[in-house]
Amino acid sequence: MSRPTVSVIMNCLNGAQHLQAALDSLMGQSFTDFEVIFWDNGSTDASPSLARACDERLRYFRAERTTPLGQARNLALAHARGRYLAFLDCDDLWLPDKLQRQTALMEYNPRVGLSCTDTEIFDGTHVLQRIFAHSKPYRGMAFAELMQGQWISMSSAMLRSSALTPLSTEGIAPGQEINGGWFDQELNVCEEADVFYRVAHDWELEYVDAPLTRWRVHGRNTTFDKFGQFADETLRILQKHRRLYPHYDQEYPDLVALLTRRAAFQKAVALWRTGRNAEAREVVRPWRGQGRKMQLFWWASYLPGACFDLAARLYFALPQGWRK
Repeated sequence: MSRPTVSVIMNCLNGAQHLQAALDSLMGQSFTDFEVIFWDNGSTDASPSLARACDERLRYFRAERTTPLGQARNLALAHARGRYLAFLDCDDLWLPDKLQRQTALMEYNPRVGLSCTDTEIFDGTHVLQRIFAHSKPYRGMAFAELMQGQWISMSSAMLRSSALTPLSTEGIAPGQEINGGWFDQELNVCEEADVFYRVAHDWELEYVDAPLTRWRVHGRNTTFDKFGQFADETLRILQKHRRLYPHYDQEYPDLVALLTRRAAFQKAVALWRTGRNAEAREVVRPWRGQGRKMQLFWWASYLPGACFDLAARLYFALPQGWRK
């Protein structure tokens, strides 16, 4: 059996509501040399029947038990045979030229390990935001820049398969039908960013400057409920980088300070949301005067925690420069 150019990874757990639209956007791609690795993480809705109704390019796998998303991504990647790996979440959409333009970019420069496209964030009806609207991302070796301002949405990402092999502690390549542990299975909210950072450390980054991906958001953003997890996992990533990259603190002192400050902010947000306002201010006190974000949070933390969701919506509506 010939190997496809691209393996598209779809991880699904009860995603039937928007799955058909996602599949239609995938099967409508102008680039056709791809396979789909559809990993069903134990769905009990109509997702299996929708996936199985697709054409022969879709290879359907069903987990014996539901696993965390990072592990589910690894289990899907174990079956991915393509030179390039793209990811489409079951509620997101691709425009018809997404794979064609991104694959051409990866083929042109063999030093690129990770690319993305511009992304429109939409609620199913209206476009709420475009990620590259106010500033363009970086190209080339941009490890530090990516960590300072992550601009890659998961459904826009394309990885070179060979860039994942060094991420496996045992040097396992995708497509060997073995879980190589490319996504850190101890992470639950930062597993995607962790992979992007590690690839960016050793490979060039690229992007297609066109909004070819649509990222669907649903009502109340549950990210706000996970700030405590983000804090813990941000520090885990920092410790991982210190293990992986000798002299990390000396080479990247600004990143060490950034991740420490970011984790403190995330921890403080979690405390504020649960009514522990004074504790939240103590956590960020060392950084109170460093940037508008910390200043805004300091004053907002005098409000009841019940005001958090409103404050968060107002915060994310601010220009990006105000959120640093």
